[in-house]
Amino acid sequence: MSIRITNSLTRQKEDFTPLNGKTVKMYSCGVTVYDKCHIGHGRSLYIFDVIRQYFKYRGYDIFFVRNITDVDDKIINRAHELKKSFQEVIDQNIQAYYRDLDDLGIARADREPRATENIGEMVAHIKGLIDKGFAYEAGGDVYFNVRKFSDYGKLSGQSTDKMHEAVRIEQTDKKKDPLDFALWKASKPGEPSWTSPWGPGRPGWHIECSVMSMKFLGSATFDIHAGGRDLIFPHHENEIAQSEGLTGKPFVRFWIHHGLLTINGQKMAKSLGNFITVQDALKKYSADQLKIFFLSSHYASPIDFTDGKLEDAHKALMHFEVFFQRVERLIKNKQPSGSAKGFVRDYQNQFEEAMDDDFNSAKAMGVLFELLSEMNKFMDTQVHNPDYEVTVIAARDLIKKLTGDIFGLFKVNESLDVNVGDIENLLKERERARLSRDFKRSDEIRDELKSKGILLEDTKEGQVWRRA
Repeated sequence: MSIRITNSLTRQKEDFTPLNGKTVKMYSCGVTVYDKCHIGHGRSLYIFDVIRQYFKYRGYDIFFVRNITDVDDKIINRAHELKKSFQEVIDQNIQAYYRDLDDLGIARADREPRATENIGEMVAHIKGLIDKGFAYEAGGDVYFNVRKFSDYGKLSGQSTDKMHEAVRIEQTDKKKDPLDFALWKASKPGEPSWTSPWGPGRPGWHIECSVMSMKFLGSATFDIHAGGRDLIFPHHENEIAQSEGLTGKPFVRFWIHHGLLTINGQKMAKSLGNFITVQDALKKYSADQLKIFFLSSHYASPIDFTDGKLEDAHKALMHFEVFFQRVERLIKNKQPSGSAKGFVRDYQNQFEEAMDDDFNSAKAMGVLFELLSEMNKFMDTQVHNPDYEVTVIAARDLIKKLTGDIFGLFKVNESLDVNVGDIENLLKERERARLSRDFKRSDEIRDELKSKGILLEDTKEGQVWRRA
């Protein structure tokens, strides 16, 4: 079965085939570094990494580009607000962004270009649009003439009249049409600027993604462009216009858009006091909890962040941890021979079918939980089965592969320097202390393990430990 993707451009689910053999070229809009990443950014970064990893699992060579917008009105305004230099705001937030990626256990993109490093190519692109009649200079600014591009609106499905109602109209009399958007902005005193044929200035936001995607993916047309649903209009609509206006070729074959994240049913906003940064979330929840929460909903659907849902994610993680540790106690380092029961492979097929169907992570996770349930019954009732041990190991290895290689679970801090044997010995001692009602010693062991980065949970199946 081929991977099927709901294409925002056609509004249909389509079979995916790369332009070139087994190589997938994918671009995602990255962060604008005017502030710290919030959990909505975290979901976006994670979702597209899962898609990237699934392509790898299915045997594709994927080249993934995710940009960093490091020149923008928001950054300039934030620098003024904080009374810091433009560069200082950028440097601090890029550093914070990479910390978020590391702490969440999300891989770097193959290339993460910064807008300010590609200004020359943006100027060349804009000059090309002017030469072709799609753009015009006005008092040091350059605007894209929307009505010159006949396909404008094909992604959002809106007419230009409807767009007039929705677009943010800038207060300027330089435009020929209020719907025209900026490709180049003349810099005001004290703002960062670069030289151009139209005077000192800086690129508009939209042109950055067009230039960096085509430059670093090496083609005018590429396979996948990803981003949030809120970027469809005007950002992605404008990307299409300015890219296809210059090249005359289709810009992107498949557009993937994720749903937005709310907090307790409300849009996240600092004014509402519900703005949660990635680092704030990680003070309360583990990276794997956040990931399980993100996986619980299809990427295209909106998702609501609540304490209850994060507690459900914690319980889900414990099901995996209990199973892994149960297998470890039963199997130790045995390498049994024989063949695993066929139902293990059946669950792998079901998992792949779910993910092949537009990366349906919620359904795929459901398959894994069914496998956990099946294995717990098998381990309880099939101890004398000749294929018992090999089946248990095969199921454990499959679950670890799918959750680890694709979903990035159980990866953060897995390199923590701990001796599993020492932990198990302490757990046995703690169990003896609890049986003899020596709760002081029991608590001492818990605290000792916590100081080493190990957290304990007392479950109905017994003590379960995990890395903090």
